[in-house]
Amino acid sequence: MPSDAVWPAVSWEPYDWVPTIPAELLSRRVRERHHGPYQAAVAPTITDRIVQLPTDVLAIADAATFEIARFDTTVGADLTPFGAILLRTESASSSQIEHLTSGAKAVALAEIGNSDQRNAVEIVGNVRAMRTALDMDGEIDRRLLLEMHAALMVHDPQHAGRWRTQQVWIGGDNVGPHGAAFVAPHHTRVPNSIDDLLAFIRRDNIPALAHTALAHAQFETIHPFIDGNGRTGRALMHAMLRTKGVTEQVTVPIAAGLLTRVDDYFAALTAYRAGDPAPIVEQVAEATFTALGNARLLIEDVHEIRARWESVIKTRRGSTPWRLIDIALRQPVFDATTAAEALGITDSNAVRAINALVEVGVLTEFTGLRRNRLWQAREVLDALDDFARRAGKRTNGN
Repeated sequence: MPSDAVWPAVSWEPYDWVPTIPAELLSRRVRERHHGPYQAAVAPTITDRIVQLPTDVLAIADAATFEIARFDTTVGADLTPFGAILLRTESASSSQIEHLTSGAKAVALAEIGNSDQRNAVEIVGNVRAMRTALDMDGEIDRRLLLEMHAALMVHDPQHAGRWRTQQVWIGGDNVGPHGAAFVAPHHTRVPNSIDDLLAFIRRDNIPALAHTALAHAQFETIHPFIDGNGRTGRALMHAMLRTKGVTEQVTVPIAAGLLTRVDDYFAALTAYRAGDPAPIVEQVAEATFTALGNARLLIEDVHEIRARWESVIKTRRGSTPWRLIDIALRQPVFDATTAAEALGITDSNAVRAINALVEVGVLTEFTGLRRNRLWQAREVLDALDDFARRAGKRTNGN
C-alpha cells in the first residue's frame, strides 16, 4: 500500500474544446468564454490507498453504522410493509437532491403507469434503481452499476446503462466546460477509474460507513454517466451497506438526511476532490441520524394509520379487506387490476374488498369515473408528503 497516508486530490489535464453548438448561434462573449483548452479532472487511484480519518469522524461513523443496523433489525421485524414505504421515500429524497420533486400521489400514480409527469416518472426510475441495488446477487461490479443506471434512466434509452462517451461538467452553462464548478474526468478515463473504484469497494479493511461514503464520493468524482450520476451513486451506498451486512431488510433513507444539509453535502464532495475525505464521511454519518429520526416519525404515523384502519374494518380478520390494507400501505394509489394481482384474486373480488374499505373511510375513489377507477389511501399519502416536507427543510449545519 502507498506509504503516504494523505488522501489524494484530483489532478488536472488539458483538453481542447470543440463546441457542438454552431458559432453563429452564440454571442461573441460566449464564444470567447468557451475558446481554447479546458482542464478536466483526473480521478486518483484509490484501490490500495490508506484510509486515515480523524478519531471523532470515525466515532460518529461507527455510531451511525450501529444505529442503521439497529433500525434495520427493529423495523424489519415489523409486519407492516415498511420496506416498500422506506424505499419510496429514499428514492424521492435522492431525486429531490437533483431538484426532481413530486408529491406522493403523483409518484404512486407513476408507479402503476397512470402519470406522465416527468418528475414522478423519474422518481419511479429511482425506485427501480434502488431495487436493483438491493436485489443484487453477488458482488458489486460493472454489471450492477450499469443495471442500476439502466433501471434509473429507462426514459432515456440512448444513454441508459452506458458509460458516457463525451465530456460532462457540473455548473456553468451547456455550451462548454469553461467556467464550470467541476469538470469530470475525460470519458476515455471512465472504464479504468471504475475498475479502480470497484477494487476499492471489494476491500474488507475499512469501517463500513466510512468505506461507503468514500466510495460514493469517488463515484461522483468519476461521474461515469451522461446523467443520473448522483442518484446512481446514492443507490450504490445502499448496495454497499447491504453487501456489508449492515442492512438486510429495509432501506435507511440516508438521502433524506443529506437533503436537509444539501449545501454541506456538495461542499463535502468538493473537499473530497481536494484531498480531504473526512467531510463526506461526517456528512453521511450526520445524515444517517437525521434520516433515522425522520423515518421513525413516518413509522409512528403509519402505525397510527393502520391501527385506525383495523379499528373500523367490519369484516373478519384475515379476510380480503384485511389483506388489502397491506397493499394500501405499500401502494397508496391503485386500480382494481393492481389490487387483484397483488392479492391473487379476480378484479371483481378486488372491487368488493375495495368497496368494503371505502365504506369505512380507509380508501377513497378520486376519478369520479365509472370505468378505469382509481382509489387512494389519503392518510398514507399525507404521511409520505409530511416525511418529504421534513426532509426538505434545510438546516444551516456547521
